[in-house]
Amino acid sequence: MLQAAVRAPDHGKLRTWRFWVVKGDARLRLSEWYGEAALRRDPAVSAASIEKEKSKPLRSAVTIVIGACIQRGHKIPEIEQVLAAGAAAMNILNAAHALGYGAKWVTGANCYDEGFKQNLGLDPADPIVGIIHIGTKQPGGPPVERPDPWDFTTTL
Repeated sequence: MLQAAVRAPDHGKLRTWRFWVVKGDARLRLSEWYGEAALRRDPAVSAASIEKEKSKPLRSAVTIVIGACIQRGHKIPEIEQVLAAGAAAMNILNAAHALGYGAKWVTGANCYDEGFKQNLGLDPADPIVGIIHIGTKQPGGPPVERPDPWDFTTTL
């Protein structure tokens, strides 16, 4: 999956993407960081809400956090550096599905939480583009409804 990630388009070969693979007992540390971040954002948050947050990284066998270490002032625009990390994340998601795993890309408040980023060693000014949870594919459930691409397409 990570081999697929680093094959993402990367204008300028800046390799701004960063990956944190969380598995095994490290999931418990990530769980604590989720709880700490929720409390930091809202000191009045309920204990039940904190426990709900803490449960999120424990739902899957592996979690991969994808960030972008931006090279500010570089001739390659910052948006392109972020998009390279996003493309790497999409490649991870596609590779996980191709290998038969269940996988889901999420964002949420932790992606924007400076303390959460610092826990990872990421500069608080740099973005987390997503968090991918990977585990066993669950059978059943309705297919995800997708829009008609022609509703968003103009032919010139």
